[in-house]
Amino acid sequence: MRTILLGIIWLCLSLSLDAMSLSRQKIKTAETVSRGEKMLKRVRRGWMWNQFFLQEEYTGTDYQYIGKLQSDQDHGNGLVKYVLSGEGAGTIFVIDENNGDLHATRRLDREEKPFYILRATVVNKRTGQKLEPETEFTIKLHDINDNEPQFIKEVYTGSVPERSDIGTSVIQVTATDADDSMYGNSAKLVYSISQGHPYFSVDPNTGVIRTALGPGDMDREQREHYQVVIEAKDMAGQRGGLTGTTVVNITLTDVNDNPPRFTQSIYQFRVSESSKSGTTVGRIQATDRDIGKNAEMYFTIVSGDGMDMFEISTDKDTQEGVITVSKPLDYEKKQSYTVEIQVQNNQVDPRFLSAGSKDMATVRIGVEDVDEPPLFDKASYLMEVKEDAMVGVTVGSVSAMDPDGARSMVKYSIDRRTDMDRLFNVHPGNGSVFLLKSLDREETAWHNISIIATEFSKSNNPRQSSHVPVYIRLLDINDNAPTFATIYETFVCERTKAGQRIQTVSAVDADEPSMGHKFFFSLASEGMHRSNFTVRDNGDNTASILTRRATYSRLHQSIYLIPVVITDGDYPMQSSTGTLTVRVCTCDREGNMELCSAEALSSSPGLSTGALIAILLCAIILLMIVVLFTALKRQRKQEPLIISKEDVRDNVVSYNDEGGGEEDTQAFDIGALRHPDAAVALEETAKQRRDIIPTDTMLYPPNCGPAPTTSGLIIPPVSLASRDNGDVREFINQRVLENDCNPTAPPYDSLATYAYEGAGSVAESLSSLGSTSSEAEQDYHYLSDWGPRFRKLADMYGAEDSDFS
Repeated sequence: MRTILLGIIWLCLSLSLDAMSLSRQKIKTAETVSRGEKMLKRVRRGWMWNQFFLQEEYTGTDYQYIGKLQSDQDHGNGLVKYVLSGEGAGTIFVIDENNGDLHATRRLDREEKPFYILRATVVNKRTGQKLEPETEFTIKLHDINDNEPQFIKEVYTGSVPERSDIGTSVIQVTATDADDSMYGNSAKLVYSISQGHPYFSVDPNTGVIRTALGPGDMDREQREHYQVVIEAKDMAGQRGGLTGTTVVNITLTDVNDNPPRFTQSIYQFRVSESSKSGTTVGRIQATDRDIGKNAEMYFTIVSGDGMDMFEISTDKDTQEGVITVSKPLDYEKKQSYTVEIQVQNNQVDPRFLSAGSKDMATVRIGVEDVDEPPLFDKASYLMEVKEDAMVGVTVGSVSAMDPDGARSMVKYSIDRRTDMDRLFNVHPGNGSVFLLKSLDREETAWHNISIIATEFSKSNNPRQSSHVPVYIRLLDINDNAPTFATIYETFVCERTKAGQRIQTVSAVDADEPSMGHKFFFSLASEGMHRSNFTVRDNGDNTASILTRRATYSRLHQSIYLIPVVITDGDYPMQSSTGTLTVRVCTCDREGNMELCSAEALSSSPGLSTGALIAILLCAIILLMIVVLFTALKRQRKQEPLIISKEDVRDNVVSYNDEGGGEEDTQAFDIGALRHPDAAVALEETAKQRRDIIPTDTMLYPPNCGPAPTTSGLIIPPVSLASRDNGDVREFINQRVLENDCNPTAPPYDSLATYAYEGAGSVAESLSSLGSTSSEAEQDYHYLSDWGPRFRKLADMYGAEDSDFS
């Protein structure tokens, strides 16, 4: 009722203001201007308003009267018409065109649209001409309290730690009111709590919810969830205001205010003595009223006689304490253990830390007896024996016993999978290990075997067995002679100097003396007599090969074999003789090798097996080629001395080079020249050119000319001073005549040039065929006086090489 009364009063005030704004005011001002005597008039305003006010949510049946528009041009004669335009004109708002009364046709809501802008003008009904310029005005809606407060969320969710102090902020709620906050108290809100006492309170102005009880009353373990209802009331909380509500769900979060507690004070478990390290003995459980990380706990063994034998850990999933074996158990030594176990939280809140934050429990563990295999007194054995030890020598011994109370008999054996060659054996009763075969350290320095200890019952039945590794090391003795580290092949220049080092050699020894290797090098006694080289021991297990003279001849001797004796420094002393191959080579002035003999000694000590096989294969291939060539030669028909004129030409042309002396039999067949009778016998059956067959035998009669000429060269008459030379000349003249008369034969110009050297030579013959052979020593020192062109001959024949290396 009070609200309606206030609304009526406000409506009356607004209508009064509208009437005052619509009163016409006519002000005329006349002023006299002294100089121009002109009259100045004030401009008159056509409309006497700027805004109207209208109450929202009108509930009447008639149109709601807003106000009246009045123009100075309206003299009441009915010639003036009022026209309205703008927002809602003609639909929401209408005007009486005759008198200017303005009405609203329907109910309006300020929260939907707070104001409207309209325009009005006056026109002449007859002419339609505007009598006043168009003027804009505003219609505003007055607010009434017709909207209740609305919360942003229908349901709020908040949390606060348990045992919080009074006044701890939990969450803030917010409500809004669609009414006009600038007009009256329609949108002024006040918050209050209608459900949730006495645990929480709310700030009436801000909507902040706070705890209302102390730490002792807000315990999550007693009550965790709360539902609070908050009201928001407009009109500043006065009677008659509208109210909105929301629900707030508040949860107390956990703090670590409860220590873990064992479910029982004493635990008992049993475990087998054969359990290995890490075997689970049992699980113990403790509870904690807290949750999450505050309930995480860990267990420790704090005292007892089994602290070293057992360990305890925490299962992260179940938060249980897991007891495991940490060391081997022995029923015969100890049959039970007792330990004290403590439990506490991982994370401790200092506010709730007290003497009761930890809990203790007693755990008793009994050990069960089992039949165990024999136990060796060592985890492994190391034995040593010299490599020259005799068969049957004891290397060492092992020992094992039955750990059970029965003390059964133990027998020993070797796992033959670890001793395939059966080099060792073990005594089945006392466990002594001895040799079955001879050993060689250079072949295998270590032997790793496994010995089995088997437990036998009184009925001699095997029950349990165990293995133990045995490592046997062979001790070295000096039973191997040193040898060259590699196959040495070197060279020496023909021109060198005495004492020149040509090679450094080293040695290796399969033995391994404790003080290290020490080798001594020397020249073998068979090579000391008139030796061309010397051996110098460098004192560092190497030796240098030195020359003893300055000149070596590759033609005289191309390879030297140097026997070197290598001796070790251990006891008993061992030695061997190695052979070094030295080739004589031609070198430049800087000592760089230019040419070496290709000769190889298949019997050389340094020749490898692969090289010998390659040489043998080459020899077999050459032998097969020779046999094949011989067989083909026997099957070939005997041909004349001269196959054809082309062959003769080829033989003669190939003789253009200097020649190879009396050993050269490929360039020219000297046999035909030495036996002219055989040549004459073949004359009748001489073959013609193979590519031309003459058709007229009269073209080349036997005697067609007086004297044979070839290319203008006339063969002089033969002087029978020498029978050999005469035969050669007669043979050549016969062949020249024959080919000159034969039109199908090739020309023999070159044959005439090289046919005959002459009857005599000023320089005499250099051939050794006619020289007298003599084994007498000759002096070739005069070659050194003939200049640099004869230096090679001087080196070949002037050097005095020894026949010994």
